[in-house]
Amino acid sequence: MNDHLFIMEVDCASMLTPEDIADAADLIRPHIHRTPLVYSPTFSAMTGCEVYLKLETLQKAGSFKVRGAVHSILKNRKGIGSAGVVAASAGNHAQGVALAAGIAGVRATIVMPVGSSVAKQEAARGYGAEIVIAGRTLQESILYAQVLAERGAFLVHPYDDKHVIAGAGTIGTEILEELGDVAYVIVPVGGGGLIAGIAAAIKGAGSPARIIGVQAAACDAAYRAFAFEERELVSPGRTIADGIAVPIVGERPFGMIRAFVDRIGIVSEEEMVQAILLLAERKHLVVEGAGSAPLAYLLSGRGMFPKQSRIVLVISGGNIDLPLFQRVIHQAQVARDRSMTISVVVDDRPGSLAKLLGTIAGAGGNIHEIIQKRDEKGLHPTEIRVEVEIETRGLLHQERIRSHLTGAGYLSG
Repeated sequence: MNDHLFIMEVDCASMLTPEDIADAADLIRPHIHRTPLVYSPTFSAMTGCEVYLKLETLQKAGSFKVRGAVHSILKNRKGIGSAGVVAASAGNHAQGVALAAGIAGVRATIVMPVGSSVAKQEAARGYGAEIVIAGRTLQESILYAQVLAERGAFLVHPYDDKHVIAGAGTIGTEILEELGDVAYVIVPVGGGGLIAGIAAAIKGAGSPARIIGVQAAACDAAYRAFAFEERELVSPGRTIADGIAVPIVGERPFGMIRAFVDRIGIVSEEEMVQAILLLAERKHLVVEGAGSAPLAYLLSGRGMFPKQSRIVLVISGGNIDLPLFQRVIHQAQVARDRSMTISVVVDDRPGSLAKLLGTIAGAGGNIHEIIQKRDEKGLHPTEIRVEVEIETRGLLHQERIRSHLTGAGYLSG
């Protein structure tokens, strides 16, 4: 998976100005969190660079989205009538708009695609929004939201809106205020609003920092648009990065990406899975797939960053469903030989299970889960099959456990 580098001279007069983003920062400051920018000794040691994390996981509603939503709604508050605001979202934008509408004291209707997370639906309802399920994809939900907007509601587009982009751009301002000599800023990309705003803020301030976007390989519309200099619709594949699974980059963000962004790369599902595990283990952070993409890219080795480079990773959100988070962590552990499952047949009598577990414990295995099966075809009435999930320290530890079980007669040599 090669990256594409694209540099273009453009007239930026029609783009966001530093003044636009400064005005956005002033307007939203009382209503959002200034999120931490933290140094990571672990990721710095792993890469030979100086790595910082901009933690939008700790933003209100759990993601950066509230910045743009608050700015757009407050900026247009006088023109919003009794129908309130409407937005389309698969999750984070829904919560951001619902929260922002509450701040502004207006009604909010959120259109969400069929199959969108129930937890995210309930979170948006919890902020006071009315939820409408319509559309098989985010694009279809946006079209339905536009119909509601034609009936009088104010549309807060998730990424193709100047005020939304300016709100997101305040992240770039905060980064420069705390870390003025940053060399690289790595940002997740879906519809493009986040990276467009951050890039406009940083480049508009005269910073030489290079802005790098990251997209899931399963939905690479922005990556393709950047490479071929033309927006195109793609068919999203299955991805854990639902927050950036947008089938076409926004028109306004695309112009700003062409003007200000230096590179867009892609990452695999496995790379994001491993990044989520690392963020949980090393920084004690719960991060969604989209938010893990910058770290996944940095650790992939495709970026070729000079040693000692000062790098900021924008960790865009932490709204991952807990069942999915559990599955991701388990899959990451299996891939790193940190988890194994054994299946053995033992006598169905007192003490047999304790003896098996004692053998595993004697080899240093930590038992996560036990399943007992008595009705399996082929078992003798006096036997039981036991499946044990074991936490391990790596491949050598797994081999040690298997050796102990073989020596005790549970596994064949």
